[in-house]
Amino acid sequence: MGANASSYPHSCSPRVGGNSQAQQTFIGTSSYSQQGYGCESKLYSLDHGHEKPQDKKKRTSGLATLKKKFIKRRKSNRSADHAKQMRELLSGWDVRDVNALVEEYEGTSALKELSLQASVARPEARTLQKDMADLYEYKYCTDVDLIFQETCFPVHRAILAARCPFFKTLLSSSPEYGAEIIMDINTAGIDMPMFSALLHYLYTGEFGMEDSRFQNVDILVQLREEFGTPNSLDVDMRGLFDYMCYYDVVLSFSSDSELVEAFGGNQNCLDEELKAHKAIISARSPFFRNLLQRRIRTGEEITDRTLRTPTRIILDESIIPKKYAKVILHCMYTDMVDLAVLHCSPSVGSLSEVQALVAGKPNMTRAEEAMELYHIALFLEFNMLAQGFYIF
Repeated sequence: MGANASSYPHSCSPRVGGNSQAQQTFIGTSSYSQQGYGCESKLYSLDHGHEKPQDKKKRTSGLATLKKKFIKRRKSNRSADHAKQMRELLSGWDVRDVNALVEEYEGTSALKELSLQASVARPEARTLQKDMADLYEYKYCTDVDLIFQETCFPVHRAILAARCPFFKTLLSSSPEYGAEIIMDINTAGIDMPMFSALLHYLYTGEFGMEDSRFQNVDILVQLREEFGTPNSLDVDMRGLFDYMCYYDVVLSFSSDSELVEAFGGNQNCLDEELKAHKAIISARSPFFRNLLQRRIRTGEEITDRTLRTPTRIILDESIIPKKYAKVILHCMYTDMVDLAVLHCSPSVGSLSEVQALVAGKPNMTRAEEAMELYHIALFLEFNMLAQGFYIF
């Protein structure tokens, strides 16, 4: 019997000659001696014709042993058998206890799924850094103009003074509203895009652009020597909240029946009001931003600028109780919700507290205060305050 060479890949050919009953197959390159190349292929013999039955059995048993070793090693690498462990744990339990455990697992799984769905459904809370980036881009409530290379950069005095010693000294020499200050920078190589990136950094803590010059150590050292080294954004914003330098708005509270004047007020009244910055409250809350923009359209803002008095925003205490005002402002400047501010800061009694005392209602629990503050956050469209309770 012979084998057809065309049925084997790589030039497999049967051996010529030999015992015809002992079938042997050789695998290798073809012999080129017939074509005069003078080289012979190296053939590897796979001779199965003379294999004894006991050799075949030994080879099969050897493969089976090797397979068992692989299976044993693979099982040893697997994780623990949780089903077996659960059976051992529950073997001595009562059926009612097992049912209670199953219900506990099902409840935990349902709560996890509900939490995931809630996270997907609610809008993303904008951070302080994102809102500050929009503030720099859209120029809400700017109060000073920087002129650099014949280009005007409207900015916010309080933010630059809080973030950079260089600007704190520079802006103190021009305190009037809308002042135009010509920039004279000694650091070489600073052009308009790079100056804009520096301002963006002061607002957000990030340069906001990819520029190889910011990787140059010499330029960074020169900028540090001229402008100083700012703290992190959260540290400087916390300092701005604590000291309220260059504040330009005050929040006062009244009931519907109380008659208040649009401007003026004695010093005692001003001490009871809360100070803030238009730039911050307009950047963090669309409610305050729309309110301030409406004042600009109606001309009320011009009066405040002419008199050089801070803008007064009168809030209805039946909607936004005064006791929560400092918590709201604290979150606007720091991105943190701290209900402890309600109980550690001295303040006059708010209308809601007086009404509660008259009605004989007990003091609100911490959970009730959180829920009331949550609804106020929705009214102000301040998502960071509303969603901050997931962190609190």
